[in-house]
Amino acid sequence: MEAAAAAVRYGIVGVGMMGREHLHNLAHLATEVEREQSVRVRVTGLADPHQESLRLGLQLAAELGLPPPQIFPGHRELLDSGLCDAIIVSSPNMTHYEILMDIIRHREPQHILVEKPLCTTVQDCKKVIEAAKQRPEIVVQVGLEYRYNLQVNNWNRFNCNSGGTLVEKCCHFFDLMILFAAANPVRVMASGAIDVNHKNEVYDGQVPDIIDNAYVIVEFDNGSRGMLDLCMFAEGSRNEQEICVVGDIGKGETFVPESIVRFGKRTEGRDGVVTIMAEDERIKYQGLHHGSSYLEHLNFLSAIRAQGASGPSVNLSDGLLSVAVGVAGQLSIEQGRFVTMEEVLGL
Repeated sequence: MEAAAAAVRYGIVGVGMMGREHLHNLAHLATEVEREQSVRVRVTGLADPHQESLRLGLQLAAELGLPPPQIFPGHRELLDSGLCDAIIVSSPNMTHYEILMDIIRHREPQHILVEKPLCTTVQDCKKVIEAAKQRPEIVVQVGLEYRYNLQVNNWNRFNCNSGGTLVEKCCHFFDLMILFAAANPVRVMASGAIDVNHKNEVYDGQVPDIIDNAYVIVEFDNGSRGMLDLCMFAEGSRNEQEICVVGDIGKGETFVPESIVRFGKRTEGRDGVVTIMAEDERIKYQGLHHGSSYLEHLNFLSAIRAQGASGPSVNLSDGLLSVAVGVAGQLSIEQGRFVTMEEVLGL
């Protein structure tokens, strides 16, 4: 008689677009890992204060062939239910801090995968890190899923809710810069403005204040520099994202969603440029992020099953730095000056 497969039970807090994207990934993950790794992945709970989001979540679960998860009006009820081993936090940015602290401090340990940004302020990120140090048995992974990219509502109309465009939308890219540079960011200079998006919108008498375009220069302690060219209204091109790395040996570049990677050495010139397609046979669901969210879930599940032997590939410190660079960029735009990371991190 075969032993029953071990089970990992997931709850999702925030069942909007990203919450349902996680539901898609978990459904595909469940099929693969039970067959290949003898582990059962189950979605046992959904929490959201909005009934329509819960309805859509239940509807999607049924369409995906999942057993109906139990629904809850808030994250605390989900935590107290005892139904979950891991919690995915995909609620609006400004709610992350409170939810994370409640999970970390809960009497029952529950692992965490939190969507980016970790929190909307550096101070809140640091408080979460300190709290998590008291619960080493909990795996906490930050959803900077662009690390897994093979090529490498209206709440978000206001900086106070989202953390600002450079925090909400760009922490992915700052995380990649730090990863590529293999160094610590030391200062940031940015120029940006609100020129096209949301200019005619008004909410409770307030006009949105999130920038829609910017240049951001990040300097690192090893002498390298990164530059982000952000435009939130440039949908008329073949690729949404282009990433380029240039060094003394040569140049590498990648294009998303074409999934093309090109690299060449200076010594070989243009004729030596190599072009390859970025592919990974482990990906069973492409989703909104070209398969990177699926790989993110594979990593999170592996970290849970390792029981402390290995940590998540994107940890809380990574989440903090990606937010801090964005905060520095926002401050640089507001004040028209270089902003040091020491200033932002309070070092």
